[in-house]
Amino acid sequence: MLKGKKVLLGVTASIAAYKTAELVRLFKKSGASVRVIQTEASLHFVAPLTLATLSENQVLSKMVDNTSGEWSNHVELGLWADFMVVAPLTANTMAKMTTGECDNLLLASYLSAKCPVYFAPAMDLDMYKHPSTLANIEKLQSFGNILIPSGFGELASGLVGEGRMAEPVEIIELITAELNKNLPLTNKKVLITAGPTHEAIDPVRFIGNRSSGKMGIALALEAANQGAKVNLILGPTHLECKHANIKVSRVESANEMYNKVDVLFDAADISIFAAAVADYTPVNIAENKIKKSDKEMNISLVKTIDILAEMGTRKRTNQLVVGFALETENELVNAQGKLQRKKADMIVLNSLNNKGAGFQHNTNKITIIDKANKSTEFELKDKQEVAKDIFTHIIELS
Repeated sequence: MLKGKKVLLGVTASIAAYKTAELVRLFKKSGASVRVIQTEASLHFVAPLTLATLSENQVLSKMVDNTSGEWSNHVELGLWADFMVVAPLTANTMAKMTTGECDNLLLASYLSAKCPVYFAPAMDLDMYKHPSTLANIEKLQSFGNILIPSGFGELASGLVGEGRMAEPVEIIELITAELNKNLPLTNKKVLITAGPTHEAIDPVRFIGNRSSGKMGIALALEAANQGAKVNLILGPTHLECKHANIKVSRVESANEMYNKVDVLFDAADISIFAAAVADYTPVNIAENKIKKSDKEMNISLVKTIDILAEMGTRKRTNQLVVGFALETENELVNAQGKLQRKKADMIVLNSLNNKGAGFQHNTNKITIIDKANKSTEFELKDKQEVAKDIFTHIIELS
Protein backbone atom coordinates (compact mmCIF):
# COMPACT_ATOMS: atom_id res chain seq x y z
CA MET A 1 0.00 0.00 0.00
CA LEU A 2 2.89 2.38 0.69
CA LYS A 3 4.82 1.38 -2.44
CA GLY A 4 5.46 4.46 -4.56
CA LYS A 5 4.06 6.86 -1.96
CA LYS A 6 5.91 10.12 -1.24
CA VAL A 7 6.25 10.73 2.50
CA LEU A 8 7.25 14.04 4.10
CA LEU A 9 8.40 13.33 7.65
CA GLY A 10 8.62 16.19 10.14
CA VAL A 11 10.76 15.62 13.24
CA THR A 12 10.55 17.86 16.32
CA ALA A 13 12.63 18.11 19.51
CA SER A 14 11.52 15.13 21.61
CA ILE A 15 13.61 12.32 23.05
CA ALA A 16 11.35 10.08 20.94
CA ALA A 17 13.15 11.42 17.87
CA TYR A 18 15.46 8.42 18.10
CA LYS A 19 12.56 6.31 16.81
CA THR A 20 12.49 8.19 13.51
CA ALA A 21 15.47 6.23 12.20
CA GLU A 22 13.40 3.04 12.38
CA LEU A 23 10.35 4.84 11.00
CA VAL A 24 12.27 6.02 7.93
CA ARG A 25 13.68 2.51 7.46
CA LEU A 26 10.19 0.98 7.53
CA PHE A 27 8.81 3.54 5.07
CA LYS A 28 11.67 2.80 2.67
CA LYS A 29 11.27 -0.95 3.13
CA SER A 30 7.61 -0.54 2.16
CA GLY A 31 8.66 1.10 -1.11
CA ALA A 32 7.93 4.72 -0.16
CA SER A 33 10.09 7.75 -0.96
CA VAL A 34 10.93 9.78 2.14
CA ARG A 35 12.06 13.36 2.64
CA VAL A 36 12.79 14.56 6.18
CA ILE A 37 12.43 18.01 7.73
CA GLN A 38 13.88 18.53 11.21
CA THR A 39 13.37 21.47 13.48
CA GLU A 40 16.73 22.91 14.49
CA ALA A 41 16.14 21.90 18.11
CA SER A 42 15.57 18.27 17.05
CA LEU A 43 19.12 18.09 15.70
CA HIS A 44 20.24 17.62 19.33
CA PHE A 45 18.20 14.40 19.54
CA VAL A 46 18.86 12.64 16.21
CA ALA A 47 21.66 13.31 13.75
CA PRO A 48 20.54 14.43 10.29
CA LEU A 49 23.26 12.23 8.77
CA THR A 50 21.43 9.17 10.11
CA LEU A 51 18.09 10.17 8.58
CA ALA A 52 19.70 11.34 5.34
CA THR A 53 21.47 7.99 4.94
CA LEU A 54 18.31 5.99 5.62
CA SER A 55 16.03 8.17 3.48
CA GLU A 56 18.59 8.61 0.68
CA ASN A 57 17.66 12.30 0.64
CA GLN A 58 19.22 15.39 2.19
CA VAL A 59 17.61 16.32 5.52
CA LEU A 60 16.30 19.89 5.58
CA SER A 61 16.13 22.04 8.69
CA LYS A 62 16.49 25.68 7.56
CA MET A 63 14.59 27.92 5.20
CA VAL A 64 17.92 28.98 3.71
CA ASP A 65 21.11 26.90 3.80
CA ASN A 66 23.86 29.00 5.43
CA THR A 67 26.58 27.33 3.36
CA SER A 68 25.09 27.28 -0.13
CA GLY A 69 22.56 30.06 0.26
CA GLU A 70 20.01 27.70 -1.31
CA TRP A 71 16.36 28.22 -0.39
CA SER A 72 14.31 25.25 0.78
CA ASN A 73 11.01 25.59 -1.04
CA HIS A 74 8.34 24.76 1.55
CA VAL A 75 5.57 25.09 -1.04
CA GLU A 76 7.27 22.51 -3.28
CA LEU A 77 7.71 20.17 -0.30
CA GLY A 78 4.06 20.49 0.67
CA LEU A 79 2.91 19.77 -2.89
CA TRP A 80 5.38 16.90 -3.42
CA ALA A 81 4.09 14.71 -0.61
CA ASP A 82 1.27 12.16 -0.83
CA PHE A 83 1.05 12.53 2.93
CA MET A 84 2.94 14.24 5.75
CA VAL A 85 3.80 12.70 9.12
CA VAL A 86 4.94 14.79 12.08
CA ALA A 87 6.54 12.32 14.48
CA PRO A 88 7.43 13.00 17.16
CA LEU A 89 5.28 16.08 17.67
CA THR A 90 6.11 18.16 20.75
CA ALA A 91 3.62 20.29 22.70
CA ASN A 92 5.48 23.38 21.44
CA THR A 93 5.19 22.59 17.72
CA MET A 94 1.64 21.32 18.19
CA ALA A 95 0.60 24.68 19.65
CA LYS A 96 2.16 26.50 16.70
CA MET A 97 0.37 24.20 14.22
CA THR A 98 -3.00 25.05 15.78
CA THR A 99 -2.45 28.81 15.60
CA GLY A 100 -0.72 28.95 12.22
CA GLU A 101 2.55 30.25 13.62
CA CYS A 102 5.25 29.84 11.00
CA ASP A 103 8.79 30.28 12.34
CA ASN A 104 10.59 27.30 10.79
CA LEU A 105 10.68 25.14 7.66
CA LEU A 106 8.61 22.32 9.17
CA LEU A 107 5.73 24.64 10.04
CA ALA A 108 5.91 26.41 6.68
CA SER A 109 5.72 23.02 4.89
CA TYR A 110 2.82 21.93 7.10
CA LEU A 111 0.89 25.09 6.27
CA SER A 112 1.59 24.52 2.56
CA ALA A 113 0.65 20.82 2.54
CA LYS A 114 -2.29 19.84 0.32
CA CYS A 115 -2.08 16.21 1.42
CA PRO A 116 -3.30 14.29 4.51
CA VAL A 117 -1.24 15.10 7.62
CA TYR A 118 -0.67 12.56 10.39
CA PHE A 119 0.67 13.63 13.78
CA ALA A 120 2.14 11.53 16.61
CA PRO A 121 2.35 13.45 19.90
CA ALA A 122 5.28 12.70 22.22
CA MET A 123 5.69 14.36 25.61
CA ASP A 124 5.68 13.69 29.33
CA LEU A 125 2.49 12.59 31.09
CA ASP A 126 1.62 15.92 32.74
CA MET A 127 2.19 17.84 29.51
CA TYR A 128 0.11 15.35 27.54
CA LYS A 129 -2.77 15.52 30.03
CA HIS A 130 -2.76 19.32 30.27
CA PRO A 131 -6.06 20.83 29.07
CA SER A 132 -4.23 23.02 26.52
CA THR A 133 -2.56 19.97 24.93
CA LEU A 134 -5.80 18.00 24.80
CA ALA A 135 -7.54 21.02 23.26
CA ASN A 136 -4.77 21.38 20.68
CA ILE A 137 -5.06 17.69 19.70
CA GLU A 138 -8.78 18.17 19.14
CA LYS A 139 -8.17 21.35 17.18
CA LEU A 140 -5.64 19.67 14.87
CA GLN A 141 -8.14 16.89 14.25
CA SER A 142 -10.84 19.47 13.51
CA PHE A 143 -8.56 20.78 10.72
CA GLY A 144 -8.68 17.29 9.15
CA ASN A 145 -5.32 16.10 10.48
CA ILE A 146 -5.15 12.48 11.61
CA LEU A 147 -4.05 11.60 15.14
CA ILE A 148 -1.63 8.74 15.73
CA PRO A 149 -2.46 8.11 19.41
CA SER A 150 0.30 8.15 21.98
CA GLY A 151 1.00 4.94 23.82
CA PHE A 152 0.89 4.10 27.52
CA GLY A 153 4.15 3.19 29.17
CA GLU A 154 7.33 4.34 30.83
CA LEU A 155 8.32 7.89 29.92
CA ALA A 156 11.71 9.60 29.82
CA SER A 157 10.98 11.30 33.16
CA GLY A 158 10.45 7.95 34.86
CA LEU A 159 6.69 8.45 35.06
CA VAL A 160 4.36 5.84 33.66
CA GLY A 161 1.36 6.83 31.58
CA GLU A 162 0.25 8.30 28.26
CA GLY A 163 2.58 10.39 26.16
CA ARG A 164 4.93 7.87 24.52
CA MET A 165 5.15 8.30 20.78
CA ALA A 166 3.61 5.34 18.98
CA GLU A 167 6.12 2.72 17.87
CA PRO A 168 7.25 3.00 14.22
CA VAL A 169 5.55 -0.26 13.22
CA GLU A 170 2.30 0.99 14.77
CA ILE A 171 2.57 4.22 12.79
CA ILE A 172 3.07 2.29 9.56
CA GLU A 173 0.09 0.03 10.31
CA LEU A 174 -2.20 2.94 11.17
CA ILE A 175 -1.30 4.91 8.05
CA THR A 176 -1.68 1.82 5.86
CA ALA A 177 -5.12 1.10 7.34
CA GLU A 178 -6.15 4.75 6.91
CA LEU A 179 -5.03 4.80 3.27
CA ASN A 180 -6.89 1.56 2.61
CA LYS A 181 -10.13 2.86 4.08
CA ASN A 182 -11.26 4.93 1.12
CA LEU A 183 -9.88 2.82 -1.70
CA PRO A 184 -12.51 1.61 -4.20
CA LEU A 185 -11.49 -2.06 -4.04
CA THR A 186 -11.04 -2.39 -0.27
CA ASN A 187 -12.45 -5.75 0.91
CA LYS A 188 -12.70 -6.97 -2.69
CA LYS A 189 -11.09 -10.23 -3.84
CA VAL A 190 -9.60 -10.13 -7.32
CA LEU A 191 -8.46 -13.15 -9.35
CA ILE A 192 -6.10 -12.54 -12.28
CA THR A 193 -4.45 -14.92 -14.74
CA ALA A 194 -1.34 -13.75 -16.56
CA GLY A 195 1.47 -14.88 -18.82
CA PRO A 196 1.65 -17.79 -21.26
CA THR A 197 1.17 -21.49 -20.72
CA HIS A 198 3.69 -24.11 -21.81
CA GLU A 199 2.25 -27.36 -23.13
CA ALA A 200 4.86 -30.09 -22.88
CA ILE A 201 5.78 -32.21 -25.92
CA ASP A 202 8.55 -34.05 -24.12
CA PRO A 203 10.75 -33.23 -21.07
CA VAL A 204 12.60 -30.61 -23.16
CA ARG A 205 10.18 -29.11 -25.67
CA PHE A 206 6.86 -27.36 -25.33
CA ILE A 207 4.21 -25.46 -27.27
CA GLY A 208 3.95 -21.88 -26.06
CA ASN A 209 3.52 -18.27 -27.08
CA ARG A 210 5.29 -14.93 -26.70
CA SER A 211 3.29 -13.59 -23.76
CA SER A 212 5.51 -12.04 -21.05
CA GLY A 213 2.87 -11.61 -18.34
CA LYS A 214 3.55 -7.85 -18.11
CA MET A 215 -0.07 -6.80 -18.62
CA GLY A 216 -1.45 -9.22 -16.05
CA ILE A 217 1.19 -8.23 -13.51
CA ALA A 218 0.34 -4.55 -14.08
CA LEU A 219 -3.31 -5.38 -13.43
CA ALA A 220 -2.45 -7.25 -10.23
CA LEU A 221 -0.41 -4.32 -8.92
CA GLU A 222 -3.15 -1.82 -9.76
CA ALA A 223 -5.80 -3.95 -8.03
CA ALA A 224 -3.60 -4.27 -4.94
CA ASN A 225 -2.92 -0.52 -4.91
CA GLN A 226 -6.68 0.04 -5.05
CA GLY A 227 -7.07 -2.00 -1.86
CA ALA A 228 -7.99 -5.44 -3.21
CA LYS A 229 -6.68 -8.80 -2.07
CA VAL A 230 -5.31 -10.36 -5.24
CA ASN A 231 -4.71 -13.94 -6.32
CA LEU A 232 -2.40 -13.82 -9.35
CA ILE A 233 -2.07 -17.08 -11.30
CA LEU A 234 1.09 -16.62 -13.30
CA GLY A 235 2.24 -18.77 -16.19
CA PRO A 236 5.93 -19.37 -16.95
CA THR A 237 7.78 -16.04 -16.98
CA HIS A 238 10.96 -14.63 -15.46
CA LEU A 239 9.04 -11.62 -14.14
CA GLU A 240 8.27 -11.19 -10.44
CA CYS A 241 5.25 -9.57 -8.79
CA LYS A 242 5.69 -8.54 -5.17
CA HIS A 243 3.10 -6.71 -3.10
CA ALA A 244 1.70 -7.31 0.38
CA ASN A 245 -1.81 -7.68 -1.09
CA ILE A 246 -0.84 -10.12 -3.86
CA LYS A 247 -0.53 -13.89 -3.57
CA VAL A 248 1.23 -15.41 -6.60
CA SER A 249 0.62 -18.97 -7.77
CA ARG A 250 3.02 -20.23 -10.45
CA VAL A 251 1.72 -22.68 -13.06
CA GLU A 252 3.02 -24.17 -16.30
CA SER A 253 0.24 -25.65 -18.39
CA ALA A 254 -3.31 -24.68 -19.34
CA ASN A 255 -4.63 -27.54 -17.22
CA GLU A 256 -2.67 -26.38 -14.17
CA MET A 257 -3.99 -22.85 -14.69
CA TYR A 258 -7.56 -24.12 -14.97
CA ASN A 259 -7.24 -26.22 -11.82
CA LYS A 260 -5.99 -23.22 -9.85
CA VAL A 261 -8.74 -20.96 -11.21
CA ASP A 262 -11.30 -23.67 -10.38
CA VAL A 263 -10.29 -23.52 -6.71
CA LEU A 264 -10.17 -19.72 -6.39
CA PHE A 265 -12.93 -18.48 -8.70
CA ASP A 266 -15.98 -18.83 -6.44
CA ALA A 267 -14.46 -16.61 -3.74
CA ALA A 268 -13.50 -13.85 -6.20
CA ASP A 269 -15.54 -10.68 -6.67
CA ILE A 270 -13.68 -9.77 -9.86
CA SER A 271 -11.90 -12.20 -12.19
CA ILE A 272 -9.67 -10.99 -15.02
CA PHE A 273 -8.44 -13.56 -17.52
CA ALA A 274 -5.44 -11.84 -19.08
CA ALA A 275 -3.31 -14.97 -19.60
CA ALA A 276 -2.49 -16.14 -23.12
CA VAL A 277 -3.63 -19.72 -22.54
CA ALA A 278 -2.73 -22.29 -25.19
CA ASP A 279 -5.77 -23.37 -27.20
CA TYR A 280 -4.32 -26.85 -27.82
CA THR A 281 -2.09 -29.26 -25.95
CA PRO A 282 -0.39 -32.50 -27.08
CA VAL A 283 -2.47 -35.66 -26.64
CA ASN A 284 0.59 -37.55 -25.50
CA ILE A 285 3.74 -36.29 -23.76
CA ALA A 286 6.86 -38.31 -24.49
CA GLU A 287 8.61 -39.59 -21.36
CA ASN A 288 12.03 -39.02 -22.92
CA LYS A 289 13.42 -36.43 -25.27
CA ILE A 290 12.25 -37.12 -28.82
CA LYS A 291 15.27 -37.77 -31.02
CA LYS A 292 15.61 -36.14 -34.40
CA SER A 293 14.95 -38.79 -37.06
CA ASP A 294 12.50 -38.29 -39.90
CA LYS A 295 12.15 -35.07 -41.85
CA GLU A 296 8.66 -34.64 -40.47
CA MET A 297 7.16 -35.11 -37.03
CA ASN A 298 3.43 -35.13 -36.40
CA ILE A 299 1.99 -34.19 -33.03
CA SER A 300 -1.67 -34.83 -32.25
CA LEU A 301 -3.24 -31.97 -30.34
CA VAL A 302 -6.42 -31.71 -28.32
CA LYS A 303 -8.30 -28.60 -27.23
CA THR A 304 -7.58 -27.23 -23.77
CA ILE A 305 -10.35 -26.19 -21.41
CA ASP A 306 -11.61 -22.69 -22.24
CA ILE A 307 -11.12 -21.08 -18.81
CA LEU A 308 -12.93 -17.82 -19.63
CA ALA A 309 -15.94 -19.61 -21.11
CA GLU A 310 -16.16 -22.03 -18.17
CA MET A 311 -16.06 -19.24 -15.59
CA GLY A 312 -18.38 -17.00 -17.62
CA THR A 313 -21.01 -19.73 -17.51
CA ARG A 314 -20.36 -20.45 -13.84
CA LYS A 315 -20.29 -16.87 -12.48
CA ARG A 316 -22.90 -15.63 -10.06
CA THR A 317 -24.76 -12.34 -10.46
CA ASN A 318 -22.46 -10.61 -7.96
CA GLN A 319 -19.29 -11.66 -9.79
CA LEU A 320 -17.59 -9.70 -12.57
CA VAL A 321 -15.71 -11.54 -15.32
CA VAL A 322 -13.29 -9.76 -17.66
CA GLY A 323 -11.62 -11.37 -20.67
CA PHE A 324 -8.87 -10.35 -23.08
CA ALA A 325 -8.93 -10.67 -26.86
CA LEU A 326 -5.73 -10.46 -28.90
CA GLU A 327 -6.69 -10.17 -32.55
CA THR A 328 -4.99 -9.72 -35.90
CA GLU A 329 -8.03 -9.23 -38.17
CA ASN A 330 -11.67 -8.12 -37.82
CA GLU A 331 -10.61 -7.11 -34.34
CA LEU A 332 -13.72 -5.40 -33.01
CA VAL A 333 -16.17 -7.91 -34.50
CA ASN A 334 -14.20 -10.86 -33.13
CA ALA A 335 -13.92 -9.26 -29.69
CA GLN A 336 -17.67 -8.52 -29.57
CA GLY A 337 -18.35 -12.14 -30.51
CA LYS A 338 -16.05 -13.35 -27.77
CA LEU A 339 -17.85 -11.17 -25.22
CA GLN A 340 -21.17 -12.83 -26.06
CA ARG A 341 -19.92 -16.41 -26.43
CA LYS A 342 -17.90 -16.40 -23.22
CA LYS A 343 -20.63 -14.63 -21.19
CA ALA A 344 -18.09 -12.08 -19.98
CA ASP A 345 -18.98 -8.68 -18.54
CA MET A 346 -16.17 -6.91 -20.35
CA ILE A 347 -13.57 -7.65 -23.01
CA VAL A 348 -10.23 -5.88 -23.35
CA LEU A 349 -9.21 -5.92 -27.01
CA ASN A 350 -5.72 -5.37 -28.32
CA SER A 351 -4.39 -5.92 -31.80
CA LEU A 352 -1.01 -7.07 -33.03
CA ASN A 353 -1.53 -4.62 -35.90
CA ASN A 354 -0.98 -1.72 -33.50
CA LYS A 355 2.68 -0.79 -33.12
CA GLY A 356 3.82 -1.06 -29.49
CA ALA A 357 0.88 -3.26 -28.45
CA GLY A 358 0.66 -6.94 -27.63
CA PHE A 359 3.25 -9.38 -26.32
CA GLN A 360 6.60 -8.39 -24.79
CA HIS A 361 6.05 -4.63 -25.02
CA ASN A 362 5.95 -2.30 -22.01
CA THR A 363 3.10 -0.45 -23.73
CA ASN A 364 -0.33 -1.47 -24.95
CA LYS A 365 -3.20 0.01 -26.96
CA ILE A 366 -6.60 -1.28 -25.96
CA THR A 367 -10.29 -1.00 -26.67
CA ILE A 368 -12.71 -1.89 -23.86
CA ILE A 369 -16.05 -3.44 -24.83
CA ASP A 370 -18.78 -3.82 -22.20
CA LYS A 371 -21.95 -5.90 -22.02
CA ALA A 372 -23.97 -3.13 -23.65
CA ASN A 373 -21.60 -3.48 -26.63
CA LYS A 374 -20.25 0.00 -25.96
CA SER A 375 -16.60 0.25 -27.03
CA THR A 376 -14.08 2.73 -25.64
CA GLU A 377 -10.77 3.13 -27.44
CA PHE A 378 -7.58 4.30 -25.73
CA GLU A 379 -4.28 5.66 -26.95
CA LEU A 380 -1.00 3.74 -26.70
CA LYS A 381 0.11 3.86 -23.04
CA ASP A 382 2.46 2.25 -20.56
CA LYS A 383 0.90 -0.99 -19.33
CA GLN A 384 0.62 0.29 -15.76
CA GLU A 385 -1.44 3.21 -17.08
CA VAL A 386 -3.48 0.78 -19.18
CA ALA A 387 -4.20 -1.19 -16.00
CA LYS A 388 -5.58 1.98 -14.40
CA ASP A 389 -7.90 2.55 -17.37
CA ILE A 390 -9.14 -1.03 -17.15
CA PHE A 391 -9.86 -0.78 -13.43
CA THR A 392 -11.63 2.55 -13.88
CA HIS A 393 -14.10 0.69 -16.11
CA ILE A 394 -14.30 -2.32 -13.77
CA ILE A 395 -15.08 -0.10 -10.78
CA GLU A 396 -17.84 1.62 -12.78
CA LEU A 397 -19.35 -1.78 -13.60
CA SER A 398 -19.02 -3.17 -10.05
